[in-house]
Amino acid sequence: MHLTMNWFRLLCCLFLAVSSSASARASGRATILYDAFGNSGHLKKDWGFSVLIEYAGKKILFDTGNDARIFASNAHAMDVDLNDLDFVVISHRHGDHTSGLNHLLKVNPKVKIYAPAELFGAFGSVLPKGFYKTVDTLPDHMRYFDGAEPKAFSSGSPWPEANFVWVDTALEVAPGFFLIPTVSKVSGTLELRELSLAIDTPKGLVLVVGCSHPGVEEILTAASAVNSHVNLLLGGLHLVKTPDSDIESLANALHGKWKIDRIAPGHYWRAGVRQAKTSFWRFLFICRSWISRGYSVRLH
Repeated sequence: MHLTMNWFRLLCCLFLAVSSSASARASGRATILYDAFGNSGHLKKDWGFSVLIEYAGKKILFDTGNDARIFASNAHAMDVDLNDLDFVVISHRHGDHTSGLNHLLKVNPKVKIYAPAELFGAFGSVLPKGFYKTVDTLPDHMRYFDGAEPKAFSSGSPWPEANFVWVDTALEVAPGFFLIPTVSKVSGTLELRELSLAIDTPKGLVLVVGCSHPGVEEILTAASAVNSHVNLLLGGLHLVKTPDSDIESLANALHGKWKIDRIAPGHYWRAGVRQAKTSFWRFLFICRSWISRGYSVRLH
């Protein structure tokens, strides 16, 4: 009888665990796995960003943080199973968003990873025939590949076995889930390609951003092709060194022009804005405040 009761309790626990996971995927939440601030004592702080998205039955990892060991530790502490991801999105090539791939690919080597398409980029690329000019009058030893030009050749990657899918145009990767590519025109990150994830919900878009190098409004403009109304803007806004006056202008635009319902900035935003008491901070306070490691926000 005692053994039977133990088995019954175990089955109940397993049922509750599965039900909880299924409920999270169905109801929708975003959980921060990696960031440099927050009150979650059981998670490690570090510069970088990673968020787990669960919505409409999908489980999506967006970015992987700055250090594979810290990413692994935080995922374990949050009881996140990386083996059952539907897919992964890497916003851009910077190490504070990609380094956790070293751990992810150990536990889930075949997972599909969407990444920006870049020639000679960190995620690899395929260069077509005709990429370089040929000079037939040169001797073979002075010509690429001894003059035998290949049909195509690949550029390398730190993760050569990864299942990368390169994205250079807007792409619906699952019903209601869109990848939005943008290119930075900003000094310091000129021509950097970045992917954002837009989820079309009944209340408007949930727009997940990694660092917003091209600019928040540039990303909002690109995402408006899917839905012009954003219910939640979540992620890195690249405002660390932005002057208060520019932040004020952005706040007014997000509130007045874009009419965003909620905003949850995390990595690479201006934490000091809280003390500055600008309209941006007041806007954040109204719209749910910021997110941090271990924090979850409902997606609708």
